[in-house]
Amino acid sequence: MRRRLILTGWVAALLAAGTARAADPVELPTAASVLVEKAARRLTLFDASGAPLRVFTGIALGGAPTGAKRYEGDRRTPEGRYVVDYGNEDSAYHLSLHISYPDSNDRALAQAAGRSPGGLIFLHGQPNGYGMTRIPGDWTDGCVALSNEEIEEIWGMVADGTPIEIRP
Repeated sequence: MRRRLILTGWVAALLAAGTARAADPVELPTAASVLVEKAARRLTLFDASGAPLRVFTGIALGGAPTGAKRYEGDRRTPEGRYVVDYGNEDSAYHLSLHISYPDSNDRALAQAAGRSPGGLIFLHGQPNGYGMTRIPGDWTDGCVALSNEEIEEIWGMVADGTPIEIRP
């Protein structure tokens, strides 16, 4: 199980606003599900009642963002229902949460085309060493990329086993 991160950005915002004392740590709510809307470039975290907890816009996708992922190397982001099954603090990107792609349907489609479905699809931050800015445009090999600050927040709110739906 991942260690919960405390949202440090709020503390920095309070200090920047002129608050003289340090703020108490903020415990983040736990998301019950994640929705990625590719065309809208939006990722939303929902609570158990289906109410949005947090919305992130301007997400980056695979370099060929239209259509569902069919096989390894197509640079598309998958579409469908999956699970966030583990987190990786030591990835090549600032934190990463693995998406359980491919499922049996994805494997069958790729096999019918004589290809590997691929894998290693993540929600992640920017490449390590890149800095605090975002790489512009759609640049991943099929992952969903966010700012480092955003993935830190998501990391603290999304537990292993959380359902994720990726829509066109």
